[in-house]
Formats: sequence, C-alpha cells, structure tokens
Amino acid sequence: MKTSFFLTLRPLRLCGIFLILTTAIIAQVPAPKDVIGFTPGDDRKLANWAQIVDYFKKLDAASDRVQFQEIGKTTMGAPFVYATISSPENLKNLEKYKDINQKLADPRWEFTSGSIPRSRVQRYLRDGKTIVLITCGIHSTEVGSTLSSMLIAHKLASSNEPEIQNVLKNTIILLVPSLNPDGVDIVKNWYDKTLGTPYEGTEPPELYHKYVGHDNNRDWYAFTQVETQLTVDKIHNVWHPQIVHDIHQQGQNGSRLFLPPYMQPVEPNVPKQIVEGFTELGNAMAADLRGKGFQGITTNSTYDAWTPARAYSHYHGGVRILSETASARLATPVTKKFDDLRVPADDGYDPKKESANFGPLWLGGDWKLRNITDYMTTAAFSLLDHAADNREKWLSRFYDIGRNAVRPRKDGELFAYVLPDSGAWPLENILRRGGVEIKQTLAFKNGNKSYPINTKIVRLDQPYGDFAKSLFELQTYPNLVDEKGNPIPPYDVTAHTLPLLFGVTVEPIYKPFAERPPRQYVGNLQSLPDCPIVTNTAIYRSSMPVMDEGWTRWILDATKCRYGQATDRNIRDGSLFTDKSELRATKRIIFPDQSAAQMLNGYAKGAMPDELTGGVGKDGVENLKKFVEGGGTLVFLNRASNFAIEQFKLPIRDVTAGLNRKDFYIPGSILRTELDLTHPIANGMPKESIAWFGGPGENSPVFEIQTDPLALTKNFRIIAKYPSDPSKVLLSGWALGAERIAGKAALVEFTIGKGKIVLFGFRPQYRGQSLATFPLLFNAISQ
Repeated sequence: MKTSFFLTLRPLRLCGIFLILTTAIIAQVPAPKDVIGFTPGDDRKLANWAQIVDYFKKLDAASDRVQFQEIGKTTMGAPFVYATISSPENLKNLEKYKDINQKLADPRWEFTSGSIPRSRVQRYLRDGKTIVLITCGIHSTEVGSTLSSMLIAHKLASSNEPEIQNVLKNTIILLVPSLNPDGVDIVKNWYDKTLGTPYEGTEPPELYHKYVGHDNNRDWYAFTQVETQLTVDKIHNVWHPQIVHDIHQQGQNGSRLFLPPYMQPVEPNVPKQIVEGFTELGNAMAADLRGKGFQGITTNSTYDAWTPARAYSHYHGGVRILSETASARLATPVTKKFDDLRVPADDGYDPKKESANFGPLWLGGDWKLRNITDYMTTAAFSLLDHAADNREKWLSRFYDIGRNAVRPRKDGELFAYVLPDSGAWPLENILRRGGVEIKQTLAFKNGNKSYPINTKIVRLDQPYGDFAKSLFELQTYPNLVDEKGNPIPPYDVTAHTLPLLFGVTVEPIYKPFAERPPRQYVGNLQSLPDCPIVTNTAIYRSSMPVMDEGWTRWILDATKCRYGQATDRNIRDGSLFTDKSELRATKRIIFPDQSAAQMLNGYAKGAMPDELTGGVGKDGVENLKKFVEGGGTLVFLNRASNFAIEQFKLPIRDVTAGLNRKDFYIPGSILRTELDLTHPIANGMPKESIAWFGGPGENSPVFEIQTDPLALTKNFRIIAKYPSDPSKVLLSGWALGAERIAGKAALVEFTIGKGKIVLFGFRPQYRGQSLATFPLLFNAISQ
C-alpha cells in the first residue's frame, strides 16, 4: 500500500490535487476503533495483546511514518514488539541517526584521535535527532498506557498538524505498547470474566507477570527477566535515547498526574545534566498541561530517583520522565469526593490544597478511563513537542554527559575497580548487558599490592563507568526525617550494592596505570548453576498474589529445580499431603514473604469469588502441624515467619514488633550476619554473610528466643545472627536503631516432633539478586 501511493504522488504537482491525495492517504491509516472495535478509553473496554499487535501491524502497512517489529518472545511466549515512528525521510536513514547518536554517547574519539575540529561535533548536533523512547504497560493493571499507545501512534501516523510534522521531523520515537504483554491478557481475561459481577474492576488473583508482578519495574540493573533483557539489548543499547517517557498509573485518591522533578534524594551517580533535564522537561510538561486546563498536577513529590533498579536511562545518558496518572478500577469508572482525597504526609503535597508543587485543584467527581487516556496522551505530546523544539539542546546535553564520562581521570580520582579472579560472572553478565567494558590488564602494581597479567578491571573513564560505580559502591542513604522526627520512607529500597548481594569483593583503584592500554575482556553470558539436590519440595502459593512467591519460582525454574505447588485449598483439605502423583511425597514447603494475616485468612468473604477466600485457615494450620510433626520441613521467609511463630506457638519473639519508626527503621538495606558454620544450612557459606532486610512497606522480623516452660519445644538452633556491635550491623543502605537488633537472631531452626521449622528473618532470594544467600535457602530445603 505504501508503494502504490508514493508512485501515484510522484507525477502530481498541482497543490489541490496533492492535498486531495494526502487526505486520501491519511484516510487509509486505520484508527484503533477500526481494528479493535472500540476507541481506547471507552468505559469497560480492554484490548487483548493480539488485537494491539494487529493494530500496529496495520499502522505499519498503511503509514510510511511507522516501522513495526517483533524483537523477541516474552516469558510466556507472546511477541515482544515496538514501533519506530518518524518522518518518512528519517525512517529511510535510521542507520545514519544511530551512528550519530553512538558518536555523541561515546566521544572517546575526541581524546584518542588527536585534535578534533569542533565542526564535527557541531555537525552531529545539527544533523542528529532527539531519540525518545516511550514505554507503556509495565504494570498491567495500569491499563491506560497500553491503550494510549495506540492513540499516540495513530495521531503520529495520520496527522498533518504543524506540531506533529515538527515532531516527526526532529525526533525519532520508539514506542513500546507494553513492556509486559503477558500481563495485558492476564488482566483482560480477569476483567472480562468479572464484568458485571461484584468483582468487576478488581485486580487478578495472580501475578500479572508470571514471575515478578509489579517488581518487573525493579529489574533495570539486575536484568533477570526476559522483557527487561529485550528492552535493554535491542532498544536502549541500540538507540541510546535522550528521553525515556515511562507511562504509569497511581492510586485514585491523590493527584491526577505526577511529573518530575523527583523528590530527594537523587542517587549520587546520576549526572547533573540528567537532573537538569528531567527538571526542565517535567516542569515544562506540567506548565503546558495546566495551561490546557488539566487539573490536579503535582511535581517534586512522592517519587524519588534513588535506585537504578527503576532508571536504566539515568546511567546511560537519558532522562527518565515518569508520569503517574490517577487510576480508575481498571476500565471501570469511579467517583471520588473532594473530601476523600488524601495522600501520606511524606508524599510532599496535599491534594486538597494548592501549593508550589501542586495545582490547580481537582474538585472530585467521576474519573474514567477516558480521563486517564486524555492525561496520558496530552502529556506524551507535550513531551514530544519539547523534544522536537529543543532538539539541539537535548543532543548537546547528551553529548556533554558522554564527554564527561570518558574524560581522562587524574591521580586521586577513582580510576577503576578490580574484579575478583573467580565468582564474578554474575557481575560480568550485568556489566556487559549494561554496556560496561571489562578490560584485562598486563601485570601492574597498586601501592604495595601486585596484580597478575589478565586481571579484570572496570575503568571509570568509559561511557557507562558510573553505572558500574553505582552498583559497586556502598550506599549511604541520607537520614531524612520530617519535622516531627519521623523517617521519610524511600519510594523503594535504599541499597543496591551488587558485590555484597553476590558475595564477591571488588577493589577500587585511585591511580591511573602507567601500563600500555589493556585489552578488552569478552566473556560469555552465564546463567545460574543447575539445581543442587532438592526433591519433594512445594512452594506455598496464596490465593492472594505475592511477588516473593513469584521470585521464588523464578529462582527454582532458573536453576532447573523441580517443585510443586502448595495452595490454600490443598493445605486446608489435606490433599497436598495425600496426593503423591506430582511430587511423589511432599517433604518440604517453602512459604515466601507474606503477612501472617494474609496467609491465615486470605481474601475476606465477598471480596473475591468464594473459591479464592479463606487462606490457609485453622484446618490448614492443623494439617501443617501434623505434617511437620510427622517429619516434614517448613521453611518460612521474612514476614511469613510470624505466621509460624503465631500458629505453632514457637518460643521466640520478633524484637522489632511494635517499635516506633523513630526508634527503628531499616527500609530495604543490606545487613551483616554471622553464621554458625557447624549447621547444615550454613554448609559452604563464609563465616560472615549478609541479609536483605526490609523493603517497601515492610520490616523484617528479628528473633529472640524465649524460655517459656510451656513453649511447644526448646529444640532450636540459631544459624545466623546480627553482630553484637551495632556499628557493624549496616553494610549498605539506611538503618535507624541498629542497636535494637544487634546480637539478635536472623535465621533459626526448630525441631518439632520428627520435622523442622526454619525461620528466615530476611529474604534469602531477594528479587533474584541475593546470590550470596541462595545457598542458605537451597540447604534448608535439601536437608
């Protein structure tokens, strides 16, 4: 279709005829309704993934402004896709623009090629295009963005408005309709199933990503999931976008829209130009939307820019513009009264009061999917207008980031990190995927220490050296408290030191080598080793979806372990312990991190269909007691340990229970532990290890053994504890009140009858990252 229209146009010169044919071409570009049967934003209408892919394919066929491609398969085998949208002329020269962007991202040619005329840089800045990556739908219950992707693409493909022509001329847009296609169908299937029932608009009773649910937006440095890998390998690292617009939704009761700048703190390795960029762009977008009559807009609130887990682009030359639009109930409208609007005090604004970073007021009323798509699409085009109007400024800022990254280091500056001789393959995997070069050196000395030939190092004077630095160094999260002395919680976690999580050591070097240039090291990506001897194990899968359960499945699948499923129902009715077909005989059950109340009670009656309510229940508790007394092993992770303490009446207490945040607060940090190496669970471990402690909205339990003579049993072993010296407890992150847990237990085993109960006061498989403590989990289920 594209070719036939172009051939028709070539001989025509009369303006009137040209306009008629241009209009005819535009008429051939399908609107979303023509393909999916409704207009995105219509109440109670969701598209499935096949419909969305079909729409983009038809756009590709109909418009010379769109190129659509599949770049791989998702976790569950669906096509993972994106569209490249720009002017026809730009699309014909994509390799040219990729090359220009690569030169701007990595200007080492300036330092290695002698005197480089400024004119070459000016030519790149003059000829290059602003690369904008728009990502939608990573959180699949936030349905507006994937629907909005079709509206955005249609307007770009069909409109001849001067503003759109300016965008197409000056930018190249990479549009990902969903970063989680599997979740698109999971959510739609549940929504359609419950439409017209009391459960309409509820979230699905399963993770909307097979393994990690909402945590798929916490994977932008560990790269554990297929969808993250595809996006990084085939979009980010190919195009190096100057701007990434990450479209999300938030709760119903606060602002209608959040835009950057972000709250403090900003992670210290984020370049100042990135901070300037997201501040300028976010404020410009907010002003533009306010000028167009949009209400309830906040900036500099709620969301911080601390962890690279959410912001790959911040360490790769591009600003991340997170937008968060208020939600409905999936595609079902809601009504909100003004008096009901509220957010936590530490979010930094009041939705019922205009302020410097919030306004104008939204007075409440109906809030529909159409409102969501209107906010999202308007914000996207505001961003694209800025990217187009300020093309050379964006490219110049991008070049400055690259130039500063690759500049030669001076004595006293951090020059490089030395990687360990062995055991560093997980770090190497991440560094190579993140575009970081690893070198092998000649023999060299650093102070009094000598290093042999082929020592592997990561130099900082490379484009993404600070990405490595942000992952290698210890985090010192600022002690942020409000006027009443309450700690202000981080948006996510406070630590991301991978050498600690992986159980390896990297050494900083502050003096440049006097050696000849070392050669680059290229190794093969490795995966987790195959499963140790683990048999007859089941993972508890609550009726309420839990991300830690998904991460546990991911680790066992990644290591090719066989396991079964323990559900509320088969624990309650005892079938888990009598049906031997799947596991031959269940001997061990892992209970991932979940609150004790959720495990016991599950969904309340009426909140979900009856078959999903009830939790483990009292009958299930009795069955678990019989199971462990008869020789079974129960392994409880993090908060799930409280379930065991309460239901089995174990002679142990959580010393953090009931503590005020002013007195004790450790949100998502890495702590030091000391292990009893005589216990089988600590087999193969070093004397000192780590514990991943806490996380968003949770504290980890810390154990103190009680001596109640009426307790169920006194047969226990403390396998791991925190140091007695409070100053040695924290390794990376933020810890208030470390003295409260100094010397207390982090990992305990009880003997109950013929069986065992193992209590982890932390997540030994945290987000697939804490490789240092994986052996503790595997040992616990291999005894």
